[in-house]
Amino acid sequence: MLYTSLLSAAVFAASALAAPTPSQLPADGFPNPSADQLTDINKAADGTLSTAPPPPSLNASSIPIFQLINFNENFEVAFFNSLIYNITNDVSGFQVPFLAEKTALINVLTTVLAQEELHAINAANVISHFGGTVPTPCTYKFPTSDLISALNLAETFTALVLGTLQDASQGLSTNGDHGPVRAVASVIGQEGEQNGFFRSLLNAKPSEKPFLTTSIAPFAFSALQDFIVSCPFDIPSTIPIPIFPTISVQGGSVVSAEDQTLTFTADLTGVAAASPYYGNPSACTNDLSFTYFTGQDAPISKPISNVSWSGDVITFSAEFPFTEYVMDGLSIGSLTTSSNFSNPDAVASATLAAPALIQVVDPIL
Repeated sequence: MLYTSLLSAAVFAASALAAPTPSQLPADGFPNPSADQLTDINKAADGTLSTAPPPPSLNASSIPIFQLINFNENFEVAFFNSLIYNITNDVSGFQVPFLAEKTALINVLTTVLAQEELHAINAANVISHFGGTVPTPCTYKFPTSDLISALNLAETFTALVLGTLQDASQGLSTNGDHGPVRAVASVIGQEGEQNGFFRSLLNAKPSEKPFLTTSIAPFAFSALQDFIVSCPFDIPSTIPIPIFPTISVQGGSVVSAEDQTLTFTADLTGVAAASPYYGNPSACTNDLSFTYFTGQDAPISKPISNVSWSGDVITFSAEFPFTEYVMDGLSIGSLTTSSNFSNPDAVASATLAAPALIQVVDPIL
C-alpha cells in the first residue's frame, strides 16, 4: 500500500526545518491568474471555478467569513506548493523510495493544490464583488522536517478547516445569507475527501468520526497566526476576527486513546482578561476551566490544576476525558473563564487562549 512506503520514507527524516521553496506561490498566476492560466488550474483541479452567479446581496457581517476562508486557503496553497517542491526535489526528509509512488503522490497533491487555489479564488471573488478587502498571500513558515510530519500537519489543519466551515455555514445562515451555503458545503465535502486520503497515508481510518469536530472562526484564525512570518497588510484591521494566543500540548499534540491528564502552556502576554490571574495559581484553579470541542457534543469544560507561571506564560493540567466522550480524531481545547457552555458560539467571549489541537489516531494496523 502507498502509506507503507510513505511511512518508510520517515527513515530519511532530517532534524532541521524543511528547505524553503524558491517561491511559496505556484507559477501559474495565483492569486490573480489570466484566463489561460485559470483554464490550466481548472484542468489540474479536475473541475472548474464556480460559474454560478453571486447572491444579490450579502450581509456585511458575512464578509469576514469569506476573508477567513480566503486567508486560510492562501496558506494552504503555499503549504502544498512547498510540499510538492520538497517531494519533487528529494529534499532531505521528503524522499519517497519508489518512483511510482512518488509520482502518484505528486499527482494527487498537484490536484489538491489546484483545488485549494480555486477555493481561494472563489472566496476572493465573493469578497471583491461585495466591496470587501481581499487578503493577499502572506509569507509563511512550515515547521515540518519530513514527509510524515508534513502529512500530520496537513491532516490536522484540514480537520480544523472542516470544523471551521461548519461555523461559516452556521454564520451565513444566521445572517440570512443562504445563497453561498451550498458552495461552502461543497467545499466541506471536498476537504473531507482530501483528509481521508491524508489519514490513510498516516495509517489512520479514513473516516475520522461520525460527526466531525466543530470549531469557531477565532480559533482557526488564531491557529493560522502561528504559520505567519509577515503579511503585506495589517491583519487585525483587515479581518475583524479575534486572535487568541495559541496553546501547546506538552509532549506533542498526538495523544493516546485513553483517559489521562494533559499539560498545556500558553503565553498570555497582553491578554487583558488574564490580568487578574497573572502569577496567581489559586485564582486560576478556582476560576478557570479547560474547554473541549469534540464531535458535535456540547462544549466540555474541565477544571485546571497544577498551575504555574513563568512571567506571563501559564502552564497547567486538565483531564482529557477520552472514554466518556469517545474523543477519537481532533479535539480542540481552550482556556476559559467560564464553564457549562450551551454551544460553541458562547465559548469565544470567555476565552483567554485557544486553540489547543489534540489528535487521537485510531490506526488501521
